[in-house]
Amino acid sequence: MDTRPIVVITGATSGLGRLAALELARWGAQLGIVARSQTKVDALRQEIDEVAPGTPVDTFIADLTSLRDVRRAGKEIDAHYRRIDVLINNAGVHAFSQRITPDGFAEMVAVNYLAPWVLTKTLLDKLVASAPARVVTVASEGARWAGSIDLAHDLTVTADYTKREAMTLYFRSKLMDIMFTQELGRRLAGTGVTATCCDPGFNTTGLGRELPLAGVLERALHAMRIGDPRRGAGIIVRLATDPAFADATGGYFSAKDAKPLTCPEPGRSHRIQADLWNATANVLDGVVFDGW
Repeated sequence: MDTRPIVVITGATSGLGRLAALELARWGAQLGIVARSQTKVDALRQEIDEVAPGTPVDTFIADLTSLRDVRRAGKEIDAHYRRIDVLINNAGVHAFSQRITPDGFAEMVAVNYLAPWVLTKTLLDKLVASAPARVVTVASEGARWAGSIDLAHDLTVTADYTKREAMTLYFRSKLMDIMFTQELGRRLAGTGVTATCCDPGFNTTGLGRELPLAGVLERALHAMRIGDPRRGAGIIVRLATDPAFADATGGYFSAKDAKPLTCPEPGRSHRIQADLWNATANVLDGVVFDGW
């Protein structure tokens, strides 16, 4: 029987997720890759074979802009594995113009926050049964620039926005990831499942590829050794594997020496974090979950 730790990760075919997947393979994990493109997974599998030959890699195709598809993939993952040791919610998007998902949500809210919520909720029973287990979610210290938060509005708003406004909305979705993690940590208290999140720092990973001259800027930053994504991938892997974080539930950590961070206002109180959880459940009831 294969005793490798089983790690399920989203957004692993590029950027920080790709580097994290390669490092996790070196560490000895069996990987469950949630991705939209089989071609990109095949390319990643070749890279994994080069750095860690024999690593088992399972593919689960899903479009994270469709929460119904996320739910379907989650059920497929749950049925495929007898246990899950780590779930890494890494996938993210920074959209500079509004795009509406098939479920009627703003794309950034859906991919950055609602998709991790749905996938985690779908796999929660399996994670608890697999304890000790971990849930790691990639957030951003930019959440401190999220401004105000209006839960019902921010979860469902689909109005157009400018490139300047896009930054605030992106950071707000990441603030919700931190709030989600800390509320999840409280809900999982005593189960042996640890929920943590991280700020991966500034990384040249193509997240802002929709901006004019993004490719030129990324190459220039690489040449100046600014925004090295290995540091961002490093904190993801540490939260997933390092025994030092086995009991750090609800923690929010920086890529800079794993320094503990505080959830920014206005999302810091236990009350508003619980309110976000309940508002999210209400928004998703009937869209993804029926009578759950």
